[in-house]
Amino acid sequence: MTQSSAEQGDPHDAFASILSRADGAPIATAVIHPVSQNALAAALDAQATGLIKAVLIGPEQRIRAAADQFSLDLAGAEIIDTPHSHAAAQTGVELARAGKVQALMKGALHTNELMAAIVARNTGLRTDRRMSHVFVMQTPAYPKYLLISDGALNISPDLHTKRWIVQNAIDVANAIGIDSPKTAILAATEEVDPHMPTTVDAAALCKMAQRGQITGGVLDGPLAFDLAVSKQAVKIKGLVSDVAGDADILIVPDIEAGNMLAKQLDYLAGAAAAGLVVGAQVPIILTSRSDSVRERLASCALAKCYLAWKASAP
Repeated sequence: MTQSSAEQGDPHDAFASILSRADGAPIATAVIHPVSQNALAAALDAQATGLIKAVLIGPEQRIRAAADQFSLDLAGAEIIDTPHSHAAAQTGVELARAGKVQALMKGALHTNELMAAIVARNTGLRTDRRMSHVFVMQTPAYPKYLLISDGALNISPDLHTKRWIVQNAIDVANAIGIDSPKTAILAATEEVDPHMPTTVDAAALCKMAQRGQITGGVLDGPLAFDLAVSKQAVKIKGLVSDVAGDADILIVPDIEAGNMLAKQLDYLAGAAAAGLVVGAQVPIILTSRSDSVRERLASCALAKCYLAWKASAP
């Protein structure tokens, strides 16, 4: 039986430039409920490579049991004992609010449980931005990194939310060294059609960029997927665009489109995927149970690069 691309492994030397860019001191990171092999190993691997200083938050007995079961070394990792995952999420948020950690990392709990503590209006990590998730994909099928947003957090974003989804994705691109990233607002067609609200939103986002409401990147949309990534499709259709055929960022209309697109690239095009939630007071590293070691490390490196970029931004 033939293995999928994802099962065969990540591209050779995946995310090398991002990992090399994430130099300097490790960032203090609250790892929320790391009671499974993958969650605990991800944090300890990132600590061993100097990306993070792990603060493990969860039931201490279960954390130590997982370490013993899978022969994982807890040396150098701080443990904060909490009774359950909900308390772990709250504790991690409190540490971030107090400035004691610079990032959060998802362990063995559901994303919505972690995010509930983060988005709590009076006790969470809200800012004036909407939070959004950014995938950074590397695939042999495309000559450079491809960022996809939002395929993990905002279910059916309105125009206001899409504005922040776009800005957050541009910021992550800037943080990994992509200047003026070419940002394609995806739809089913390149024409603005009043019967297709996604195309109207795409046109509005481009006008917002012209008016300085979105900065740091070059936008075009609506663009169908082929026009966003294929120079041949652009030539055949005669489209004139600074983005089409060479996109760095793909902005999807909703969570289903983004999630499916990222997983199609992963499983059918041999892609590796790193991911980060931005727009909160600290970046949130979201890892999946199926992530490879390289993908986990790259997600931590993304957080580190993002923090360094924010610190240096004017």
